[in-house]
Amino acid sequence: MRLRVQETEQIHAHVSRAYPEEGCGVLLGWDRGDAREVARAVPIQNQHEDSKGNRYLIAPEQFLAAEREARDAGLDVVGFFHSHPDHPARPSAFDLEHAWPFYSYMIVCVEHGRATDMRAWRLAEDRSGFEPETLEVLSDGTPGQGGDRGA
Repeated sequence: MRLRVQETEQIHAHVSRAYPEEGCGVLLGWDRGDAREVARAVPIQNQHEDSKGNRYLIAPEQFLAAEREARDAGLDVVGFFHSHPDHPARPSAFDLEHAWPFYSYMIVCVEHGRATDMRAWRLAEDRSGFEPETLEVLSDGTPGQGGDRGA
């Protein structure tokens, strides 16, 4: 998965503001076969009724709005992001139980209100777990248009 510094900073800011609850959102971009490219991160308000400290929910109408935004911009929904407050940036059993195939899942560890780690995952074909996905932050440029790829 590739994304620009701008989207990374936007995601970090959103999930840090949500702390100590989980922050979440939708990733819009392109599936290039070898890698997903994120052009836009759409922050979403966590709609989970309770346990927002370790659960998140993107309501159907929020997902539909993100799909419309993607379509209008010539993009696709390629994944989702959410935070794990004071827990590692790796999928939980709850994440596995609620994951959809195809999509990328970016998880951000937020420790004491500050984003400290970010990792990307995809659901295994047999749905038995997640597989790590390479995450590249582009130091400049636009996904899909080259740019200097830095970490």
